[in-house]
Amino acid sequence: MKIADTGCALREILKTAPRPCVLVPTMGAFHPGHISLMLRAREIAGPLGTVIVSIFVNPIQFDRAADLAAYPRPMESDLAACEAQGVDIAFAPDASSMYFPDRSITVTENLLSRGLCGATRHGHFDGVCTVVLKLFLLSGCEVAVFGEKDFQQLAIIRRMVRDLDLPVEIDSCPTVREPDGLAMSSRNTRLSPEQRADAPRIRQALLAAATLASVEEILISARAAIEFSPFARVDYLSLVDAESLQAISCMERPAILATAVFYGDVRLIDHVALSPLGSASA
Repeated sequence: MKIADTGCALREILKTAPRPCVLVPTMGAFHPGHISLMLRAREIAGPLGTVIVSIFVNPIQFDRAADLAAYPRPMESDLAACEAQGVDIAFAPDASSMYFPDRSITVTENLLSRGLCGATRHGHFDGVCTVVLKLFLLSGCEVAVFGEKDFQQLAIIRRMVRDLDLPVEIDSCPTVREPDGLAMSSRNTRLSPEQRADAPRIRQALLAAATLASVEEILISARAAIEFSPFARVDYLSLVDAESLQAISCMERPAILATAVFYGDVRLIDHVALSPLGSASA
């Protein structure tokens, strides 16, 4: 496995890299969800193609300085995991090599990012779009693989690719979960034992509410089940159209029941997909 710590170094390695190139953008602190993305990337690239995993804690997508400071950065073990999964190139830059001190260009999405996480994390998706576009350009990838846990992020990246005519195919992998149903996240390690034991209620609440008939019933039920916990605080709970991510008042099209929940200063997200017939999946 080759390691690049700057964009110039990555481009130099890629001069002789076989195609196709498949990119897995990450912020590191790998868990089995990340591994599933790497396995999918290898499946797409085939035995002769190139799998690139970026490891970069992107400062411009954090809306809280404390969250950025606390984000885990186990670079040594992350690189070992890449090696173990047969990744061809690990791209691990620092912020100074990704952003000029006087940078003045940002990529902005102004429809899908208005609600859900975007409603309370101001500037977050500008940071996501900007760094992802940079990674696409630096890697020259034909395909990029993302997880479905960050459903809004995935939808926004697909929209960016569509609207900017980017020659990148976006592939996605289902959410990987702990045995008790909690969506795997690098932030889970920051939960106290009591918080960790309680956190599976998020998925349980969403699944139970998804069986109800009306939008009002769904939202009331899910919120009550989450807020029954003495540890949990709902950041948002929304039922939105699966394509436009706009709030809905009736179930006529595929929808997403999504939430973000704080346990102390740890913010967890999850969602379930709903069909007009009332079935749910994650």
